Amino acid sequence: MSATAPQTEPRRAALAFIVVTVMLDMLAFGIVIPVLPRLILDFTGGSKTNAAWWQGVFGTLFAVIQFFFAPVLGALSDRFGRRPVILLSNFGLALDYALIALAPNLWWLLAGRAIAGFCSASISVPSAYIADVTPPEKRAAAFGMIGAAFGVGFILGPFIGAQAGGIDPRLPFWIAGALTLANFCYGLFVLPESLPPERRAPFLWRKANPVGSALMIRRHPAAWALIGLSVLSYLAHDSLPHTFFLYGNARFGWDQKIVGYALVAVGVMSVIVQAGAIGWIVRRFGERRALFIGVGAGIGAFALYAVAWAEWVVFLAIAIGGFWGVWSAASQSILSRTIAADEQGQLQGALASVRAGCQVFTPAIFNGAFALGVSVDTRWAGAPMLVSAVLLALALPFALAATRAPR
Repeated sequence: MSATAPQTEPRRAALAFIVVTVMLDMLAFGIVIPVLPRLILDFTGGSKTNAAWWQGVFGTLFAVIQFFFAPVLGALSDRFGRRPVILLSNFGLALDYALIALAPNLWWLLAGRAIAGFCSASISVPSAYIADVTPPEKRAAAFGMIGAAFGVGFILGPFIGAQAGGIDPRLPFWIAGALTLANFCYGLFVLPESLPPERRAPFLWRKANPVGSALMIRRHPAAWALIGLSVLSYLAHDSLPHTFFLYGNARFGWDQKIVGYALVAVGVMSVIVQAGAIGWIVRRFGERRALFIGVGAGIGAFALYAVAWAEWVVFLAIAIGGFWGVWSAASQSILSRTIAADEQGQLQGALASVRAGCQVFTPAIFNGAFALGVSVDTRWAGAPMLVSAVLLALALPFALAATRAPR
């Protein structure tokens, strides 16, 4: 017992730091969400049409940069360790938020968002860190804690950003920069390295890109199937952020305030499940069954959104949808045990790249589905959620293949 006790405490401390790191990063990211469109609107002379076009450019640029650079930063963490990549990315983001806060024109703002896309591509590295310091049987619960940290950041961030933006549209960026810089200082003195030199891999450009990551994953049938599941799940996820306000307003006449409350409920339910229920579900049913529980909950939730005939049905969908997050924790846990220790950064970078790649297409998919649905009847305002339910149903064969494939 004396031999394991000293190792357990550093692991717990490292896990706690990573959870706090992700929460602060997501809090800072969420803070700027409500005010960035306003800055774009100001820089385009108040033209809503031009602002909408530029906002699409900003979102696409951010996603494209993450798509290409997430594998690079993941592979760098496999070569040099997780700690320097996490710390340098945090410091870069802190400087970038200050750059955006001082932006005198639209091009400066666009350059700031490009830098933010590069630095934020390191969001995959904390997951690799978790795989380094957490025993395989506890990884699903640990990944659930990461998901909960994401949820807390996205619940509180937009609220803080909206309040601060009411004082000055640039103030949220200063707050985000201060939080990120504080996180960098915290990590500089507290965060230990999780990847010892003997477990590191050489950095190779042929692997540090989306194609190289795909080739690495292709060697493992279970991993390949889980990536397919991830693609469809990531696509399905984005129907809510892209169309939920339009859906609530068209279907039930909800204003922005009620939609905000509903989205907070989505976040709170996600945090409750990710932080408190995933560990028990995985222990009780195992990772493979947990994977199906999560996907099934997602299908049920999106189907309820699509056919909701009363407001309470939407909140029932929110409650069921909280359990959808089980798929992600179970999937990442299985993946982390499928891939070698010196490729964990590359794996997590590949997942982040997949996520960013999906974000390039989802605005057109779900806004198009909404426009088509309401052109027929407002009762079809849930068309984007119906698309999400279909995507998750198509993901079931991938989940089945992943749980049956040799690892």
